[in-house]
Amino acid sequence: MRLQDWKNSGAYYVYKTHQIFYKEEGIGVPLILVHGFPTSSWDWNKIWNPLAKKYKMLAIDMLGYGFSSKPTDFNYTIASQVDLWETILKEKGITSFHILAHDYGDTVVQEMLARLKENTEYEFKIESVCFLNGGMFPETNFPTRTQKMLLTPFGSILKHFMGRNTLAKNFKKIFGKHTQASEQEIDMFWEAIDYNSGKNVIPKLIKYLNERDTYKIRWREAIQYTDVPKRLIDGAVDPISGRHMAEFYQKIIPNADVVILDKIGHYPQTEAPEDVLRHYIEFRERL
Repeated sequence: MRLQDWKNSGAYYVYKTHQIFYKEEGIGVPLILVHGFPTSSWDWNKIWNPLAKKYKMLAIDMLGYGFSSKPTDFNYTIASQVDLWETILKEKGITSFHILAHDYGDTVVQEMLARLKENTEYEFKIESVCFLNGGMFPETNFPTRTQKMLLTPFGSILKHFMGRNTLAKNFKKIFGKHTQASEQEIDMFWEAIDYNSGKNVIPKLIKYLNERDTYKIRWREAIQYTDVPKRLIDGAVDPISGRHMAEFYQKIIPNADVVILDKIGHYPQTEAPEDVLRHYIEFRERL
């Protein structure tokens, strides 16, 4: 689905004066899809329609991403993104749901699970979680050089030099050799990132990497010690969170359910959508 078609089929929700883009479709048990950094809910476009035939789907562009507001004075913490998700879910009367998450979205879900673990009266029931590639464990997460530079005081300067070609260069490194994003896909990924002066907030958004260090034990234990069915579908050749992360996950997560996609990189839902669909639906059907 083209990016403009994705936008046209969505809607907006007002959250604390901010416009939040969301897309919902389908019937049945709710499934929320939580996107990664630095992209948007459009990441799910290749698997959206098949999943919408089976589940009630909801995806949003979190604050600072995609077609949602990108305020420069907002404190972009993981907790603030979970607060956003919880507000929208309550507004829509969704209190029980499944989750499919990727990258930054994995960490957002870790915070949700941490809240569930710490509060026996947590108002949401998380029925299952499926993670795609993401840096859930700082010990195994290897950010790109650009990401590391954005974390420094030079990030506010570097953002001015970022563009479509920067994204293409970085994506070439993290996608599989034979599953590279097309030129048209790169154009649309960048359009969503750059929408509404998006470059201005990238140095603020990426501070989540520091949060992963601060809360690494809390967020690790949220996966280890919550009684929620979980599966990891991992693109093995991803240099950021590929096979090395999946092997660590298998070591520390009780009864770890892991699917390795050989030759696939950091964006399995873009690079190998049929495989992700097959393994996700198989996971759901045996719950």
